[in-house]
Amino acid sequence: MKAVRFHEYGEPGVLRYEDVERPAPGAGEVRIRVAATSFNSVDGNIRGGFMQGPIPVVLPHTPGIDVAGTVDALGEGVDGVEAGEDVIGFLPMDGDGAAAEYVIAPAGILAKAPKSVPLPDAAALPVVGLTAWQALFDHGKLEAGQRVLVNGAGGAVGGYAVQLAKRAGAHVIATASPRSGEAVKSAGADEVIDHTTTRVTDAVTEPVDVVLNLAPVDPAALVTLVRPGGVVVNTTVWMPAPADEERGVRGVDLFVRSDAGQLAQLVGLIDGGELRVDVARRVPLAELPAVHAEAAAGTLAGKVVVLPPTA
Repeated sequence: MKAVRFHEYGEPGVLRYEDVERPAPGAGEVRIRVAATSFNSVDGNIRGGFMQGPIPVVLPHTPGIDVAGTVDALGEGVDGVEAGEDVIGFLPMDGDGAAAEYVIAPAGILAKAPKSVPLPDAAALPVVGLTAWQALFDHGKLEAGQRVLVNGAGGAVGGYAVQLAKRAGAHVIATASPRSGEAVKSAGADEVIDHTTTRVTDAVTEPVDVVLNLAPVDPAALVTLVRPGGVVVNTTVWMPAPADEERGVRGVDLFVRSDAGQLAQLVGLIDGGELRVDVARRVPLAELPAVHAEAAAGTLAGKVVVLPPTA
């Protein structure tokens, strides 16, 4: 089968499109015929060697932690998943990923794929959808009637976060560039702040209950916008989330985790017409190194879905 792998850490040029042996599932695992994976920023960090401590991988390594595809073979003791079933999942970060024609996945991480979007497009959901869900509800404890600030709403996580927060009955304030402002507004934001012309600390005049920081900026100033007892949830983990103990403001650094139950809830929202899946571009697997290069150069925009060759 074809796969993209890197045999050493480094720049995007270390990625190779090559032939590898088709894997076989072990106990509790399934093999998936991959319809698509997608690019996430952590893929570039793993490839660059910046995550060797928290996410040790064995070289050569296949990236791609999102998967959408069809179960092709079952390992021993697998229950609740059937061959021929379309599934999605957030794969273990330290194992081989789905930038290949086939991938092995623990059966317990998988959810049935949504039926209302093309199967390859469903690969745009798992990591970013779970990040938004866990930030808002597991850590932010967001409730109806609260005010939430999504800082950096123009990215893939931000798009889901705005939709989910609005659906939960929150008043949503979002920062975005002019390029993504309309998309953020159409996702449900009540207020959109152009961060290229306005400082968010000047634009937010009433306290918020939850800040979700998705932007690669120091979130320290954002804590001043949070009411007493509120929370700052931060995904830029190299800049720790600020807290204000005197006012009871919590700071949470989010490390997204795979959760099949939450993923199934997200799928239900998609099939119910309550959550939109946005895909900016679909590229063949052989072009994945170029996608990594765009990300490294800071020119990658939107969610990119990566398609393996079809037989």
